[in-house]
This record gives sequence, structure tokens and C-alpha cells, in this order.
Amino acid sequence: MDARAIIAKVRSGESPTPEEMGWFAEGLSDGAVTDAQAAAFAMAVLLNGLSEEGRVALTRAMRDSGDVLAWDLPGPVLDKHSTGGVGDCISLLLAPALAAAGAYVPMISGRGLGHTGGTLDKLEAIPGVNTQVEIARLRRIVENTGCAIVGASARIAPADKRLYAIRDVTATVESVDLITASILSKKLAAGLDALVLDVKCGSGAFMKTPEEAIALADVLVRTANGAGCPTRALVTDMSQPCATSLGNALEVMEVMAVLTGEAGNPVLTDLTVALGGELLALGGAATDSAAGQTAIADALQSGAAAERFGRMISELGGPGDFVEHWRDRLPAAPVVVDVMPQVRGRLAAVDGERLGQAVVRLGGGRLRQDDRIDPAVGLSNMLRLGEAVDPHTPLCRIHAASMADAEQAAAAIRSACTVQEAAPEPVPLVFRRLG
Repeated sequence: MDARAIIAKVRSGESPTPEEMGWFAEGLSDGAVTDAQAAAFAMAVLLNGLSEEGRVALTRAMRDSGDVLAWDLPGPVLDKHSTGGVGDCISLLLAPALAAAGAYVPMISGRGLGHTGGTLDKLEAIPGVNTQVEIARLRRIVENTGCAIVGASARIAPADKRLYAIRDVTATVESVDLITASILSKKLAAGLDALVLDVKCGSGAFMKTPEEAIALADVLVRTANGAGCPTRALVTDMSQPCATSLGNALEVMEVMAVLTGEAGNPVLTDLTVALGGELLALGGAATDSAAGQTAIADALQSGAAAERFGRMISELGGPGDFVEHWRDRLPAAPVVVDVMPQVRGRLAAVDGERLGQAVVRLGGGRLRQDDRIDPAVGLSNMLRLGEAVDPHTPLCRIHAASMADAEQAAAAIRSACTVQEAAPEPVPLVFRRLG
């Protein structure tokens, strides 16, 4: 095999064979493919694309470049992936709810990217929690608890790790083919029986329109099914944040309020139930999606999901009494101020990307890869679209490390919120189901 010949094929609009893709992925892992060759391959894929067969072959090859887990458990092994957005803490609800419903969930997650929050960063806002675990420990946690939300080890899809780093510095991140192979290679390496995808669209997501999100969801579903993993996707709304809080500890607080029954968030609950119902049905743990939805809703309402979450946190090094004393265990910011609007009307639109960037600049995300996150900062009590706005009703509450940071964030938040006389037309939470 020759990297140059494989690159030339893609450059000419052809798809390499599965054997060539396997060789190239192994070369990414062991260094036989140089950085220059990997960059040329990524650019050729971005410009010319891959056939469906080529995309499946690349996904499988990157999956097989490291360890692929196999399980022997009394229930289905299931997982969910979100394409990311602001206030998206669904994974923290869904994983323990699935476990309480009889599934096993080895959820390999990521950190914040751009304006979006990362599931691992949220979990690590809980004191003592360490999401970087070896595969043997991941197995023990999943077998004992039913779910584990962790980062990918160096032995999971190493070809993707190398190619992603090269894409990041060569302006080739946007390739749908490479996005698809990157997402699915890590997920499928976990040895899943079924996968559900939450493909976000709207101002707080990477895909801004339903049409873009549906196109991506279709490619993801066809590729995952072609690679042998039964998969469905829901295209869901992110014209506003899922949670009313943005920021790591603040989103964990909102999750815990839902899990313990202290407060409800219909968006978080309804989306968790919808995704979980599809996944239980697809994995054979429910007769259909309606029965699966009932099982997930029961797990949330009964406290069974909260119990599983608490066990997972303890297994990851967090407090053993977190579910009982979560308010006392999470960090708090020293400065808390309300953001008051300057006009009356209805909240007609929010720029979710701007809100996410405001949280990043408060210290809740990374401007550079080596930045340390402040888990306590962020926004809470966000108004929902259509709610009344006046100079005495806060748009949200800022949690900051300093008053200067809070003032800067307040200006960004006001510019991200559009207030009009009329309420906006409601949009569905789920636009489309695929698969």
C-alpha cells in the first residue's frame, strides 16, 4: 500500500477500497502516514467527498485502529451522541435513566468545543470526579452501575485522534465525511448494540437550519447502519438553550433538580424521554418507542435514574452522598448579578452561539486548548422564548469571577437577545426522525 496512491484516488474523485482505508487508518496510528500525507488526504476528502461505501470504510477503519470493546451483559449496550450546542446536558440525564431501564451505557464523551459545552467538563465540575479512566475500569463501572460517562482512552480510535488534530489546523474540520467518520469511529469502538443521534439545529448549534441538520443526520444514520450498528437520529431544536443554565456546575445543578424532583425543565425531560424511548426500542429493551419512553419517564420520576447517577459519580471519584447533598458539593461563583433588559416586550430570539461565547469568556470554556475552566461561572435563570420582558424582569443571572467579567458578559447577553412586541411562532422540539 502507498499513501500517495490513496490520496491520489480521493483527489481524482474515487473512493479507496476498504483494504486501502484500513491501511491508511493503521498508518495514522503508527506513524507510517506522515502529517503532510494526512493533511493532503483530509483536504482531498473535503474538496471531493467520499462515496457512501468509502465513508463506511473509513469509519470502520478508524474504529478498528485501536481497541473495539466486546460485552457479555444481561442487557443491551446503548449510547447516544449529540452534535453539540448550548445548555445541552441531556447525556447526564439519559445515561442513568437508560441504566435504570435495564440498559448498559459506556458513553464516551468529549469536552467543550467552540461555543458549546462539553459533557466531561460538566461532570468534572463535581469535586473529585475524574472522567479519564482505563478500559478495564470502564468495564467495571458499566457492569456494576449500568452507565459510565468517560473520555476516550488513547486506545480508542487512535487514527481519529491524530486525523482530528491535523484537521483542526488545516481548515478541514467542516467535511461532513470526516465529521461522520470521527463521531462514529469512537462511538462504534465502544461495542454498541444500538445508537441514537441527537442532531441539533438552530442558533446555539453548529448546524443553523433544519435542512443542514437533516442532511447531516441522514449521512450519520446511513453510515452507522452501513458499519453494522443499528442507529436512529432525531433532529432537534436549539433556537434557544436546552437548559435554562449555561456553565458547567450550573448545568449539573439543573440536571440534579430534574433527577431529584426539586424542579422540572420540560425541554430537558421531553428530549431525554424521546431519545431514550427510541434507543430502548432500537436495542430491543422495549417493544416500541412509546414503551421505551414510558420506561425512561418512570426512571426519572421514581428516583431510579438519580440513584444510578449517584453511583456513577462515586465510581468516578466523586462524593458518595452527591445525590443527597449536591447543592453543598458544587462550586459557586463569588459574583452573581442579574441582567436587566432595557425594553419591554417578548423574548423573540436568542443568539445561542453568542451566549455560549459569553460563558467561554467568563472562564466557563476554553479560548486555547490549555486554558483551565472555572466550573462555577456561567448563566442561570435564562428566560424562554415568548416570555414577557421588562426593565424589572431579568433576562438571566450571571455567575462570574469578578464584576468586570460580569459587566462584559451582560453587554454580550443583551446583544444576543431580541425583544419584540409579539411572541415568536413556536417551533417543534423534534423536527425529524430518521432511521
